[in-house]
Amino acid sequence: MVDSRDKTPSAQETFMQMAKAAGLRGRLFYSIGLLILLRLGVAIPIPGIDRVSFARDIRNSPIIGFLDTFSGGGISALGLFALGILPYINASIIIQLLTAAVPFLENLQKNEGEAGRRKISQITRYVALGWSILQSAGIALWVQRYAVNPGIVFTVQTMLALVAGSMFVMWMSELITERGIGNGASLFIFVSIVSVLPRSLGQTLELAQSGDGQIVGRVAILLLVFLIMIVAIVFVQEGTRRIPIISAKRQVGKRLYREQKSYLPLRLNQGGVMPIIFASSVLILPASLAQFGQGEGEVSGFSQILAQVANALRPNSIPYVIVYLIFILFFSYFYASLVVNPVDMSQNLKKMGATIPGIRPGKTTSEYLEKVLNRLTLLGALFLGFVAVIPTAVESATNVTTFQGLGATSLLILVGVAIDTAKQIQTYVISQRYEGMIKQ
Repeated sequence: MVDSRDKTPSAQETFMQMAKAAGLRGRLFYSIGLLILLRLGVAIPIPGIDRVSFARDIRNSPIIGFLDTFSGGGISALGLFALGILPYINASIIIQLLTAAVPFLENLQKNEGEAGRRKISQITRYVALGWSILQSAGIALWVQRYAVNPGIVFTVQTMLALVAGSMFVMWMSELITERGIGNGASLFIFVSIVSVLPRSLGQTLELAQSGDGQIVGRVAILLLVFLIMIVAIVFVQEGTRRIPIISAKRQVGKRLYREQKSYLPLRLNQGGVMPIIFASSVLILPASLAQFGQGEGEVSGFSQILAQVANALRPNSIPYVIVYLIFILFFSYFYASLVVNPVDMSQNLKKMGATIPGIRPGKTTSEYLEKVLNRLTLLGALFLGFVAVIPTAVESATNVTTFQGLGATSLLILVGVAIDTAKQIQTYVISQRYEGMIKQ
């Protein structure tokens, strides 16, 4: 088989490399093994709980259903990995927000190189530990009423089990990122969402079979909207703005290199799936704290405020959608500022002797790139908001709620993570292709 180094690897070449290349095959098996271990940990129950009463009380809870989407059923099952990767995601949000405000963290990220990034990662782990302690305490107090032997011993045991499970999940996600394929945290959320798909699809089929032709039509409309959204997400995730650049003539030794034309690609959605994950994690927080704060005894004023906020931000409600759109816009701009720095790009172009036609090098170039980046980020954020609103509106119009909690947010995460993982596999295949050329 003859491969062209200028072309994206075909599906046939990719599968051939996955079967033949020991390095890629090992990475895939490593990632799959840890993902299976994650699902096993979710299924291991925390002891000392009356699960019959617990399952009966949460059966029709929309908040629990929404939280289960991101924990892979860990909350309703009260498994060892019930917290999942969410404490680490929340810690990452906190650290990235603080990086823009705290000079020490900003210096670590921009000026300390790889050593600075390792320090930030270590700080993130400590914050994730503290966050998991808070969440585990909330869960322990919440399930106290279902404990076989309630008391301080049960609370401490439950907290230790949940915190240990959360830290183990965080460790596994970092192992996948370093030694496997894809981003570990994103893949864990991906698998958690996929794990609840069979149940939602089964409920949808039961609804279609038990209903009349009108119900079948509504279900078909909803599924068609989801398919259209998947196509649109792929189209936008792959969309780029190509800014033309010209490299000046230069002489190296006796050789004279002619003026070369190229382009600078800027993605329409710089943050990929991360703005969606961040926005969803922030909106889950009031609901989870309010739910976990419903322990026995008198409800505090703070718990009442949390319950009111959670009630106002019910999934798929109008206030929820509005706040969700605002967070998507904020995190899109915030993440784009972390990924792309127009000043650094302008300086790099100047060092390489490259210019944008009609734009002066230096400050003018950085201002131009910043303007283009802001427009692209706005378009990408508006699209993400559009995709988030449309399926929810169709669900309300068709009155088909079997996919409730799985809607647009989960769809964006599924497609985004799948595209990013596929690109990483393609990058590995291309590297193998060049290694083969060098050996020849």
